Amino acid sequence: MLATLESVLDGAGFLELRMHERRALRIHVEEGRVDAAMGTHQAGVGVRALVDGAWGFAASADLSPAALRDAVRRARAAAAATAPHRAAKVGALGSAGLARGYSVGTPARGPVSAVPVEAKVELCLRTWERVRHAHAHMRGAEVGWLELNDEKWIVTSDGVRAHVVDVKPEFRVSAVAGFEGELQTAQEAVGKTGGMGDLFHAESAEELADKAARTAVDLLRAGYPAAGNRRVVLAPDVVGLLIHEAIGHTVEADFVLSGSAAAGRLGQLVASPLVNLADSGDSPYEPGAGGCVPVDDEGIIARRADIIREGRLVGYLHNRETAEKFGVAPTGNARAYEYDNTPLIRMRNTYLEPGRQTLPELLDGVEDGYLLAGARNGQADANAEFMFAVQEVYPVKKGKLGSLLRGCTMTGNAFDVLRSVDGLGDQFSWRLGSGFCGKGQPAKVDAGGPHLRCQVLLGGRES
Repeated sequence: MLATLESVLDGAGFLELRMHERRALRIHVEEGRVDAAMGTHQAGVGVRALVDGAWGFAASADLSPAALRDAVRRARAAAAATAPHRAAKVGALGSAGLARGYSVGTPARGPVSAVPVEAKVELCLRTWERVRHAHAHMRGAEVGWLELNDEKWIVTSDGVRAHVVDVKPEFRVSAVAGFEGELQTAQEAVGKTGGMGDLFHAESAEELADKAARTAVDLLRAGYPAAGNRRVVLAPDVVGLLIHEAIGHTVEADFVLSGSAAAGRLGQLVASPLVNLADSGDSPYEPGAGGCVPVDDEGIIARRADIIREGRLVGYLHNRETAEKFGVAPTGNARAYEYDNTPLIRMRNTYLEPGRQTLPELLDGVEDGYLLAGARNGQADANAEFMFAVQEVYPVKKGKLGSLLRGCTMTGNAFDVLRSVDGLGDQFSWRLGSGFCGKGQPAKVDAGGPHLRCQVLLGGRES
């Protein structure tokens, strides 16, 4: 494939060619039956051309040299047509970290490709049975499997030659419990980069099933947390959601240029001095993070990007174009979901570095508050304002953990929350690898950190 892509580099201006082949498998089990078991395969090449300071893009599912040359022609024509109307021209592109002669695969403990589809279907059916019959109050269950097997070749006219194999499996369990007309739902999910051993390294499918069923049943008789501004301890999954949605997007350089909350604040104290936040293409602290990207889709080696160091904002996430504008090296954050998508600035694995306190020590610092776990959906805006839902709330009184309460919302400004941090746990966990991040196109990402003690506004029942 490399020779075919190189054959269309004619020396006339900047060109980027990205061949992407994807094999995907989706399985969904509900009501004891397999609702979906779909294996898909697609392949094609995306071409970007830079002409007179403007980008043009074209794609082709035909991989013949003639079709690729036609895609190059169409990309250049699109760029030439828009160039006269572009107010801000694209200048030079950052070139530090170009992947030249770079080939990498996905380290895997037990490759998913070695497990037959029939065995994966059986795993989903068996897990469904376990959840559905876990308790007399169980009313329903769903189980899902997803795996993405990607292979990419990236070639540019300024020297990138990269070959990447990337495998990302995901497993999801949902349990519904009911009693006297009331229903409660609980979910557990895990997504990793690697193989079966990576996917179920921390918890087995059976453990995920048992936890989802137990939580759904316990929520039926749980009380409600009190609303108000509270001292809380956030579990790693909630920490991951907060730093991804409410901080990570504000430091993507395209959003910074549009005026996000992080714009113009480099060097400023934006968080507690305890806070060190970064985004990386590899998987620090714990292997198999779901957003691993060894080389991004512009052919840049995906290095660690520091965002906050000792509370100060020190950097943004860049592609080649924005890196040049800011006078820094590209960070390897340009990503495209499929071959016919253009690369966008996206997070990879975003994380808060752990501290030195045990969980009991963090709880000891809470006189009357809560432990929040089970991150769910929510939203955040460019001003770092957020509202998230959490599945599990546990009261903390004078450092002692109480029984499960029903979930609630947490709201605030993410930078204000990080400024209130006065304790970080010593145990790290990746917790956001299942599902997708959306920004015009999906992306597999991950986020995590330790337990964190801070102040946040909770929605609940007035006390």
